[in-house]
Amino acid sequence: MIPRPEYPKPQFERKDWMNLNGEWAFCFDNGRSGEARKIYENDEAFDKTITVPFCVESELSGIGCKDFIYGVWYKRTVEIPAAYEGKRCVLHFGAADYRTVVYVNGEKAGDHCGGYVSFCFDITAFVKPGENVVAVYCEDDTRDPMIPRGKQCEDYYSRGCDYTRTTGIWQTVWLEFTEKVYIQSVRYYPDYRAATLTVSAKLSGTADLCIKAFYEGREVGSTCVKDAAGCAELTVPLAETHLWEVGCGRLYDLCLTFGKDEVKSYFGLRNVWLDGYKFMLNGKSVFQRTVLDQGFYPDGIYTAPTDAALLKDIQLSKACGFNGARLHQKVFEERFLYHCDKEGYLVWDEYPNWGLDHSRPESIYSILPDWLDEINRDFNHPAVIGWCPFNETWDQHGCKQHDPLLALVYQATKVADVTRPCIDTSGGYHVVTDIFDLHDYEQDPAVYKARFDKFVNEDILENHCNNRQHYTSGMPVFLSEYGGIKWVKDEVKAGVPGWGYGNAPATEQEYMDRYKGLTDVLLDNPKILGFCYTQLTDIEQEQNGVYTYQREEKFPASFFYEVNTRKAAIED
Repeated sequence: MIPRPEYPKPQFERKDWMNLNGEWAFCFDNGRSGEARKIYENDEAFDKTITVPFCVESELSGIGCKDFIYGVWYKRTVEIPAAYEGKRCVLHFGAADYRTVVYVNGEKAGDHCGGYVSFCFDITAFVKPGENVVAVYCEDDTRDPMIPRGKQCEDYYSRGCDYTRTTGIWQTVWLEFTEKVYIQSVRYYPDYRAATLTVSAKLSGTADLCIKAFYEGREVGSTCVKDAAGCAELTVPLAETHLWEVGCGRLYDLCLTFGKDEVKSYFGLRNVWLDGYKFMLNGKSVFQRTVLDQGFYPDGIYTAPTDAALLKDIQLSKACGFNGARLHQKVFEERFLYHCDKEGYLVWDEYPNWGLDHSRPESIYSILPDWLDEINRDFNHPAVIGWCPFNETWDQHGCKQHDPLLALVYQATKVADVTRPCIDTSGGYHVVTDIFDLHDYEQDPAVYKARFDKFVNEDILENHCNNRQHYTSGMPVFLSEYGGIKWVKDEVKAGVPGWGYGNAPATEQEYMDRYKGLTDVLLDNPKILGFCYTQLTDIEQEQNGVYTYQREEKFPASFFYEVNTRKAAIED
């Protein structure tokens, strides 16, 4: 049985494809000399097998090596049916960490840098009908200051809020077969007021471009342009209006045809913007009741064991009354975003910048290309309501962040997407940002209330970064990390001391009182647009999740739901 067999890009789906997950031949190359040795030609060098798409460190990969790994090779034979002769053959990777090189039938077919975002190579010139040999090399160095690592630990053992590393392929690998005349990409611009969808398409070749929209199987709009080529923009009037809202992901299906090329897609009819202190969704002020989701799994590390596990995390979050998440220090796979779209679940897309030395100007080359790829990949997902390229840009080796770096990435983000807000660096230090967000792990609700009452009454926003950043009156405010209350379930059984923020409560009642007290402060503040509680699940030694690492309840979900879902002061 093929692991993770589902189509990886449900918002841009073609019928002719081949899932390459499953067993591959495998070997380590910690000396990173395999290319020079032409290891891809030596079958005997591949002395192990691995289950793709799970990373080398994971148990699901069949390897489970958690030491530092600098180079790995994968190899397998792929049978291409004769029926696909004459079509483009494209090799896709959901993600592979960090640098990836591909050889097809002994010839180098592509090279990519970036550990988190999807990429592909047109390998038409390298393949033939019948058997083809694909070899993939991945190299990484978690301790290289020019390589973003996210929450992968730089020490041998996981510690604090850094966890098990991920090396090599960690998302689905697949082949796609397309026509020579084909749709390269599309961007969707919905307008809920006018009930229209504008589609901006990049095309290869010349043909008629047609778009049909459906809602629950009914055709509700269509448009065509003759002899389209290069870039084309079409607007589809919608006969029925069904808004994408929190908790109600009312999605329209799309059929895109360009000559013989056909793509299945979908979109949500929604617009977001900021209005003073408020976050607006389709004209309504919506309080963001979000949770920090880091997307780690005990058996798959960065990779969910099944598609159902992706959906389950969203459902667990919603059961606690959260209406969204900060997708923290990781680029989540598109199928997770697909489930968010369907569930009406708000998410902030973030880049895993930790490990990158943001005090050095040249680090722009390590973040900006990958970040812009992330924006392009995720642009059409209605669930994505904001961008955040950096998180907690603390001093590096006594050097302050390079402010022009953060400013440039923010400015590039705003050029790449004018439709969503951008936070330059979550938790400080802000340079230029649409939202003034804070991380505040104060554990005493009384102190918390006094601090944020001062914001309401005196327009003074105290935070631990005041020496380096200053709040501008009137800016929207987001408590994008708070809580992090340590609660270790069955600590002796777990066999770990556990880590969390502040002093752990002594009793269950103390925990619940603290959670409610802190959350009430934020819900009752008329100048705060949302919160993000740390975090959805425990991860290894970090024991401050609402759920355990195994996704078991620590406290009844109904308790969190009751606290989180009452009306916020800023909501309509």
